Amino acid sequence: MIRDASALPVSGHAASLAAGYRSGERRNRRLALALALLVLVLFAASLTVGAAEVSPGLALRDLLAGDDSPGAIIFAEIRLPRALLGLGVGAVLGLAGAALQGLLRNPLAEPGVIGVSGSAGLGAVLVFYTGLSAALPIALPLGGMVGALIAVGLLHVLAGREGSVLTLVLAGIALNSFTGALTALTLNLSPNPFAIAEIVFWLLGSLADRSLLHVTLAAPFMVVGALLLLATGRGLDALALGEDTARSMGFELGRMRARIVLGTALSVGAAVAVSGNIGFVGLVVPHLLRRLVGHQPSRLLPLSALAGAALVLAADIGVRLIGPVQELKLGVVTALIGAPFFLALVLKTRRSLT
Repeated sequence: MIRDASALPVSGHAASLAAGYRSGERRNRRLALALALLVLVLFAASLTVGAAEVSPGLALRDLLAGDDSPGAIIFAEIRLPRALLGLGVGAVLGLAGAALQGLLRNPLAEPGVIGVSGSAGLGAVLVFYTGLSAALPIALPLGGMVGALIAVGLLHVLAGREGSVLTLVLAGIALNSFTGALTALTLNLSPNPFAIAEIVFWLLGSLADRSLLHVTLAAPFMVVGALLLLATGRGLDALALGEDTARSMGFELGRMRARIVLGTALSVGAAVAVSGNIGFVGLVVPHLLRRLVGHQPSRLLPLSALAGAALVLAADIGVRLIGPVQELKLGVVTALIGAPFFLALVLKTRRSLT
């Protein structure tokens, strides 16, 4: 019996692709495990680093026993909220950056592109300006989240549900410019110079002086937003092949785009509201991981969340070690890391176009 020779290379090619896919899956699982372990180590380190020497084990024992020792108070009121926010804020920034880069198919995209960060910052600044933050401290994150939700509504009005990616980007640029101008106007009109200084320091980004109330308020929004973003992985895989291909595979791009915008608004808006502007995490993390996992967004999204959490936790530990008396602002450190990285990407993109 004569076999069809043309079937041999096809079968061999299919087997090679299957073997490569399995190898990639194993590599991704190992990378995910390594990142998860790194996050756990950094989270534990965040609980131990500070101006005062506190043993997390002893502090936790005192808390469970109902003993309000100084170590227990420092652990529960200062270090635990800071570590939890570092974990959550970093995760959603990395995740949102990967999702936006997949949606916009732009290597320079990050959460601030669609105007959510700027709108959240404006909401918090207005809370400062009106004095609500002094009367009710929890009004600060509330104001930031209201600003983020308003940004989502404006984006839907400006870009529409079926608007193109270019329209969405232009709407985000317009919204960023508008919120930036309103923030500057609010600062300019503020009659209290001390309030201006407080607002400026908050805008620089930090996890210091946050409480479990901030964690409780922001965490539900960050979790819901992260789940919305993670659910778009397969759609982003299809979109990477082109909009027509994604539509032919049954994906509704308008719905997927709205889900990403809403997920980014909830997660990043809540993060900015409680931590200020911590930039470039969503830009740096996906690029570093893409070299290891390839260009498949469904694989990149969860890994970006883990790596984003690790980056912010590490940077926050760094600011406490570098300046234990006068801490550097976390947003300043991430900008020092991310700005040169951003410039390198710009130059790389420019060379690829010439």
